Amino acid sequence: MPLFIIAALTVLLLAALLLPPRLRRLQRARQFRRTVPLEWPTMLERRVPLYRRLPFPLRTQLHGHMQVFLAEKRFIGCNGLTVDATMRHCIAAQACMLLLNRDTDYFSDFTSILIYPESFVVPVVRRDGPLETHDQELRSGESWQRGPIVLSWADIAHGMATAGDGHNVVLHEFAHKLDEENGALDGVPALADDATQKAWMEILGREYDLLRLRAHNATDGVLDDYGATSPAEFFAVTTEAFFERAGRFVHVTRVYMKRCADIFKSTRLVGR
Repeated sequence: MPLFIIAALTVLLLAALLLPPRLRRLQRARQFRRTVPLEWPTMLERRVPLYRRLPFPLRTQLHGHMQVFLAEKRFIGCNGLTVDATMRHCIAAQACMLLLNRDTDYFSDFTSILIYPESFVVPVVRRDGPLETHDQELRSGESWQRGPIVLSWADIAHGMATAGDGHNVVLHEFAHKLDEENGALDGVPALADDATQKAWMEILGREYDLLRLRAHNATDGVLDDYGATSPAEFFAVTTEAFFERAGRFVHVTRVYMKRCADIFKSTRLVGR
């Protein structure tokens, strides 16, 4: 094959590999800079408590992330629910809180957000050796790995109406999406380098063990004990607490570091 043909094919291949990501970045940059609808700030101030706490520069950044998010995600109503603009904007605002002041790919491994009117029932299979049990669970949200997020609008609305209770289903499920960016649901999101990942894993492991211990010996009132079921759930529950109960989160963490150290001396950690 002549060299000029090989060179041309190489250029075409490189263009095919490099052009789509570049075009996507340009498109996102244009969406990020779009003029924000006039009703957004007032609606978000009224409906989303976390928005009220943001300084103006972060509000502006959040608006830009929302523009991209809303352009790339599909909102699908289930069980007869009609998803309106307010629902989309409230979900987008809370999800995009997790993107502030960081490089982001906008949860690019999925596109669909399924929204039920209320908590929904899912089939559950539990295995204990050869024994298999089929059951059902009522849930307010789910994050399917490499798949959609499922949310209950009633639970979203309740979370916004009761800010500070430590529970926010949007933050919880989108934290799982951050977690799986590096391929596994293990409580370790995609980080800058190996050293940062190692430090994260060491801290995560220690604090996860402390929560498991507290779940059997005390209640701190900040981290939901559900976080003791797995590192992935610990990351999601901690994300909720960080945004919902930041002040108490820091205080209780300091208090329990000493208390749990004392408990460790006299109690063996028992798995849930």
